[in-house]
Amino acid sequence: MSVQQRKERERAVRERLIVATARELAEQQGWDAVTTRRLAERIEYSQPVLYSHFRGKREIIGAVALEGAAEMAVALRAATTTANDPRGRVTALARAYLDFAERNPAVYDAMFSLDGGLAFAHEDTPEPLKDAFAALLECLTEVAGDGVHPALFTETFWASLHGLATLTRAGRLPPEDAERRLELLVDRLAVLRRPDPGRRVP
Repeated sequence: MSVQQRKERERAVRERLIVATARELAEQQGWDAVTTRRLAERIEYSQPVLYSHFRGKREIIGAVALEGAAEMAVALRAATTTANDPRGRVTALARAYLDFAERNPAVYDAMFSLDGGLAFAHEDTPEPLKDAFAALLECLTEVAGDGVHPALFTETFWASLHGLATLTRAGRLPPEDAERRLELLVDRLAVLRRPDPGRRVP
């Protein structure tokens, strides 16, 4: 291994450590507790070393968001592989999304509530964010309904899930009805398409 390769590997290790430490601290104490000074103390590097990787907290939040998006995409796809019918897949997708948000509140905030300097719904949107949306789209396309644009339907369904996740976590919704809300969302929005009896199948 060359000196340059070793330096690049050490840099990648430090960067992963910074992101992991920021994520751990945010999950334990909230994002307000995440400062460059505290991160530098925890990872036992100087602040200038930390700034050589990230220009500040905003970029760290963005890095955590990208990591979370990649994990969410994996979780969503894994959840839908065992269901045998469209409704089962959509229910599993919705449950996996809400479970992810509940288990990883700080990461979820980094993804969807805080400013991490990431573009959404643009050509320059980072690939992990695009892939997380694609994981939703892949499942929801089959239940969007005739004449409904699948991406638009996915955005609407995603917004509904986000509302449920956010309001439940804030204590605005009674937790005992969480499963009923999920079932209602699936039943009312995920209208299973049925073939038109008058349409000729090619």
